[in-house]
Amino acid sequence: MNSLPSHPVGGNPADPVKINPALIGATLVGALGGLLFGFDTAVISGCQADLVKLFSLTSGQQGFMTASAMLGATVGSLAAAKPGDRYGRRDCLKIVAAFYLLCAIGCAFSSSLTMIVTARFLGGLAVGASSVLGPMYLAEIAPASWRGRLVACFQVNIVLGVLIAYGSNYFLGSMALGATEWRWKLGVQAVPAFIFLTMLFFIPRSPRWLMMHGQREEAAAVLEKIGVADVPGQLAAIRESLSKEISGKAAPLFVKSLRTPVCLAITIAMFNQLGGINALWYYADQIFAMAGFDKRASAMQSVILGVVNLISTLAGMAIIDKVGRKPLLICGSIGGAISLGLVAWIFNSNVHADWLVWLLGGMVICHAFGQGAVIWVFISEIFPNLVRSKGQTLGSFTHWFMAMLISGVFPMVARNLGQPNAGLPFAFFSVMMVIQIVVVWKFFPETKRVALEDMEQRLRR
Repeated sequence: MNSLPSHPVGGNPADPVKINPALIGATLVGALGGLLFGFDTAVISGCQADLVKLFSLTSGQQGFMTASAMLGATVGSLAAAKPGDRYGRRDCLKIVAAFYLLCAIGCAFSSSLTMIVTARFLGGLAVGASSVLGPMYLAEIAPASWRGRLVACFQVNIVLGVLIAYGSNYFLGSMALGATEWRWKLGVQAVPAFIFLTMLFFIPRSPRWLMMHGQREEAAAVLEKIGVADVPGQLAAIRESLSKEISGKAAPLFVKSLRTPVCLAITIAMFNQLGGINALWYYADQIFAMAGFDKRASAMQSVILGVVNLISTLAGMAIIDKVGRKPLLICGSIGGAISLGLVAWIFNSNVHADWLVWLLGGMVICHAFGQGAVIWVFISEIFPNLVRSKGQTLGSFTHWFMAMLISGVFPMVARNLGQPNAGLPFAFFSVMMVIQIVVVWKFFPETKRVALEDMEQRLRR
């Protein structure tokens, strides 16, 4: 999840607030962008072999085709905030939904590599933009006492979208669709994209954005609709928060006093991808095929990984405030290093291929439980209020840029089980996790239960 506003609606976090149907509806629709995010990210895995064969792709072209979505996500994550401020989070999400729809239609009817890349780039723009606008809308619509849980719906939907993509690939792959199978797999995203676009016309605009643009009466009506009791008090609080932000808009990010949080944000975002998780999501079916599994078995293994990912993410989010960020990162890195090291050994030695689903499942558990649960929470906590959105954008950009590099390079170094250096990419990922253990243990602060203002002083020391 990405940039969150410094002030949520809802007043004192201790105030009891009854969640109502209007708030539930707005949350479900806003979080649907996360489901499409996850679906778009993972669905390409089940189409890799067909696309390589159809368009006679080299490993470099295959990597570029896959990475084109990450290139779009990198651009989208950088470009979404300003339009969101100018035109509104909800209305910009309509453009995002339209891009998801165009991506699905474009991929389904593609007749060349250029068309596939263009459509996936549009989908990537939607992924990057929704990773900023979706959480921002949810945070601004949620009462303070429900904010964490409602915004977490976006992250849960991302993971659910990954699972649905793998399930959809498995189901469509069993229908004997022949040469059009990959078109159905990529085109089916048009259904949730159309639903998302339609439902966005039936949810309110963010009350915080409405106040930014002087529409006080509509903001009050939205606050009342979603169940806020003290509407005048909330309007006053939002107005005060906005005045502080306006006065501090010019605060720079790359200054000496912010050197530590900037380095931490870049480091955690880089390691999030250097562990190889996106290489697994984009090429899961191909990885299992390289290990000797047939097409149907490969698709089923991917579904299993999606289920494991969902359960582990929920578990990590449930205990992050009790256990802390640093222990989760270290434990996840230890488990990931061991799992990936054993995967590298299997690919190099051509033995125990039947262990692969268990070891990659272990990798997924460790990532989801550790880095997946921690990254966006940690980044949001280490920056001062006046530059928090810039810090979140920096972390998001680094994350997507590294995802683009990993997804582009992986098919060029991947090899079938038992071939020379077949385990090289997994050995690299394992080494990166070992390095992360050392870096987190030595340099990362624990942010659990530390007030944001105290965190700023602690990092300076």
